[in-house]
Amino acid sequence: MATERQIAANRRNAGKSTGPRSRAGKQRARGNAYQHGLTTGLISSAAFAQKIERLARKIAGNTEDEIILEHARSAAYAEYDLARVRRVKVALIERCSVEASATVPADKFERTAEAIRHVLPELAKLDRYESRAVARRDRAIRQIVKERSRGNVYQNK
Repeated sequence: MATERQIAANRRNAGKSTGPRSRAGKQRARGNAYQHGLTTGLISSAAFAQKIERLARKIAGNTEDEIILEHARSAAYAEYDLARVRRVKVALIERCSVEASATVPADKFERTAEAIRHVLPELAKLDRYESRAVARRDRAIRQIVKERSRGNVYQNK
């Protein structure tokens, strides 16, 4: 049974972790992912759909089970999201490298430290997107394994 102090502490902590409440705060939070272009879905095109389907078929193996194929498509989509986040991170790191050689301080170490300090918050934000994509991919893979273990669905053709 929780004590009165624990209940009060839980309520205080819950109040701190509910996200922004003001209109301005919600608007600012809504724009966080937009800054990197990671909120938009991947481009819908026939070529992209074929890429997703090819990767999904590789992930699913030789099966025609629609449930497994759907989980494999989710994993494939998450894998492409993951690749996109990693490309953004690499571009940010490359930008940091360019800034380190072009910023004002004369000392090489000061320039590097300043450039890293400048992009570190951005890299930390990108980490969230990366971990979400990894979690979605891993969840889909676990579901495939779970479906296969329910019955011998894996069919060799």
